[in-house]
Amino acid sequence: MAQTGVQLASIDEQKSLTHEQQQDIRISVASQGRSKPIPDLLNGTSKENMKIAIPLYEASIRGDWKAAKEILDKRPELVRYSVTGNNETALHVAASTKSTKQAEQFVENLMTKMEKEDLELKNNSSNTALCLAAAVGNVKMVELMVKKCRALVAITGSGGMTPLYMAALFGHSEVVKYLYKNSDKLYDDYWTPQNRGWLLQKCVENDMFDIALDILREHEELSSSGIVLAALARKTDAFAEIKSNIIMRTIKWVICTKMQAHEKESKAKALEILKTIWCYIAEKPREEIDTILRGPPDPPVKRYEKPAFDKIDEALQLLKLISDNIVNIPVEIRNIIKGPVARNLEGLAGNVRKKYSSRVLFVATEVGNTRFVVELIRLYPDLAWKVNDNNQSIFHVAARHRQADIYNLLHEIGLNKDMITPLKDLNEDNMLHLVARSVERKRLEDVSGGAFQMQRELLWFKEVEKMVLPSYRERKNKDGLTPREIFTKEHQDLVVKAFTVPGGYDQTNGIPFFRRNVSFLIFVVADAISLFSSSASILTFLSILTSRYAEDDFLESLPRKLMLGLATLYLSITTMMIAFSVTFFVLYREHLKWIPILITVIATTPVLLFAALQYRLLKDVIHSTYGSSYLFRSNNHLYNAKSNSNYRCFPFRIPFISRCTSKIFKLL
Repeated sequence: MAQTGVQLASIDEQKSLTHEQQQDIRISVASQGRSKPIPDLLNGTSKENMKIAIPLYEASIRGDWKAAKEILDKRPELVRYSVTGNNETALHVAASTKSTKQAEQFVENLMTKMEKEDLELKNNSSNTALCLAAAVGNVKMVELMVKKCRALVAITGSGGMTPLYMAALFGHSEVVKYLYKNSDKLYDDYWTPQNRGWLLQKCVENDMFDIALDILREHEELSSSGIVLAALARKTDAFAEIKSNIIMRTIKWVICTKMQAHEKESKAKALEILKTIWCYIAEKPREEIDTILRGPPDPPVKRYEKPAFDKIDEALQLLKLISDNIVNIPVEIRNIIKGPVARNLEGLAGNVRKKYSSRVLFVATEVGNTRFVVELIRLYPDLAWKVNDNNQSIFHVAARHRQADIYNLLHEIGLNKDMITPLKDLNEDNMLHLVARSVERKRLEDVSGGAFQMQRELLWFKEVEKMVLPSYRERKNKDGLTPREIFTKEHQDLVVKAFTVPGGYDQTNGIPFFRRNVSFLIFVVADAISLFSSSASILTFLSILTSRYAEDDFLESLPRKLMLGLATLYLSITTMMIAFSVTFFVLYREHLKWIPILITVIATTPVLLFAALQYRLLKDVIHSTYGSSYLFRSNNHLYNAKSNSNYRCFPFRIPFISRCTSKIFKLL
């Protein structure tokens, strides 16, 4: 038998529940806790407080059972006495500490000296020791207390919240699982659809999807909760499909198989929760579906412009001076005197347009929850045509927030996209206007450098430009700006990031501040040489890779290219290090001059390293190319008696040097 759906209100954990909400919880009188701890220790003499209350408190904080036992053996009744100004017993204090073996053993030993009723004592904040342990997440202490007194599960604490709700509020999943098992699946008298819904909401918000799914299966009426659907809309990670290459998948499989399996299971349950709720909602009438997806309206904000009221007040005073019988003036004349501003303000209260900023579908679109959006549209295709308060579709919002996966759904709806892209918002911005505006910084964090960020923004602009109708590409909005003008205006900072100089630019004329500085001029020249030489080096090595590798090429063509490539690469590295080092001389020209000097010394390392590593290669190439032609020639060894080692080398060295010189000049 189908159960009636219940629309749940949200709970603010920062505020106490109202009287009506506390009545809805319907906690039985027997479960409210017996009383508060006895405050005699704190109300007694300071000497008694120093000897008993403070040592017992310190022992509870440290988990020192030996010290506490000495006190409690003499006075066993102190287990129900308060030891703090907030009227907390030793069990309250121990339950709120960090969970350690020593603390858990302390609680276990302490409860052997306590009756069940002693565990129900509340502090001044109306919290039992179980409430504190649940809020902190001490699952072992929670188990010990519930085993001794199961009635604690039903006793509410501060704000009328149960220990189970407190654990869910702070995201302690293990505590929530244990308390949920001991709460009779929320069928006890103190559970209502209202507080069940609050618990379900917190479980979803804190990624406890397994418990949330169990609650939904037991209480089907909670499936109509738009609040839970809104919480799922923001859970991008719960529905994300991360695609990794085979290497990363292998590493994850070897290192974190268990963690990956848990993550996969959690995502599957989140998807099942979404399908369960959405299938339940999709069967409702269209009006109810729209109401649930729209969410609650924003609280009204009254914004009146003071100058307008001042003018109206002055006008009314003037009218009173003109005529004592102003009320007898005909309505038409009175409206003319007041003007359009006053008439508009008179009807302002009755014509305030409600705004719904928490529309589920658009919230999911903004954060990029693609799977969520797809699942909703599959069962309810009309959602693709819905617009928000600003008359923007989900595709407009996706383009504005650079959510590519959701925007790409536009390609899947066929010719219908031509009916969506022309939509204009209240500012008469079409989709191209929206994508022309700069996106929030966090959406560009995955792109390195200003140049690539500018490239990404241009790709988006060009993509949407192809999508919209040609007549809309030059349309102006209410501000009189075309999409291209908006793009240029809002992306100036990225253009500046693409190329910067030390010290920055003068914002009024774009001229560098340090243009007259000698170090700055060296930076400009070195930076230019580095750019040109690195480009030449890349092109040279590229020509080697794409060479024919014919037999004759190995004689001179390829060696020459290799020499040129190595030389330009060395020049590029050298000038790049010079430009890098000079930058610090520009910045630290007044003080801390040892910093640029130290950096310059360090910057010479790659230059010297390249020279040391590639010197032999360059020497061999030069010798092989320009010295090999003199290997085969007559040295007059047979008929020249004056032949010696120096003479034998002379015919080779002189022509070799002259030949090298001529070749170098040809290259230059």
